[in-house]
Amino acid sequence: MTTAQSYRRLVNTGNKIVVGLQRLGVAFGPMQLLTVPGRRTGVPRTFPIAVNPIDGHHYVVQAYPKAAWVANVRAAGEVTLTRGRRSSAARLVELPVEERGPVLRRLVETSPASVGKRFVTTGLAAAPTPDAVAAAAGHIAVFRVEQG
Repeated sequence: MTTAQSYRRLVNTGNKIVVGLQRLGVAFGPMQLLTVPGRRTGVPRTFPIAVNPIDGHHYVVQAYPKAAWVANVRAAGEVTLTRGRRSSAARLVELPVEERGPVLRRLVETSPASVGKRFVTTGLAAAPTPDAVAAAAGHIAVFRVEQG
């Protein structure tokens, strides 16, 4: 098992805890639950994600290669975001590659160091620096949140 696979397994376990706490009404940090219909089945799928405020907008950023939620959002567009006991409909608009770099750079600049490191651990960026993560924009989906 590779380091990325071990990390992913650990994160999946943590995600189950985050989902359970959010469903109990416990909101913390930038975490929200994103619920979107599965692209093949139409069955609602729920994923814990960070909704990041950056320069007056809110963004959801892919942190893992081949993340299922990314493919589902691309197919559906419309999602439900839940924080604690409050839910709202939203549209996630994927940024073109050329617009992702500045958002990714700002995300890494304004977040704890663990955010940049996560992109390296998961194989999406070569280094945890703002410039390196911005340079990986072609491999990292970034969605702007537009409320319902």
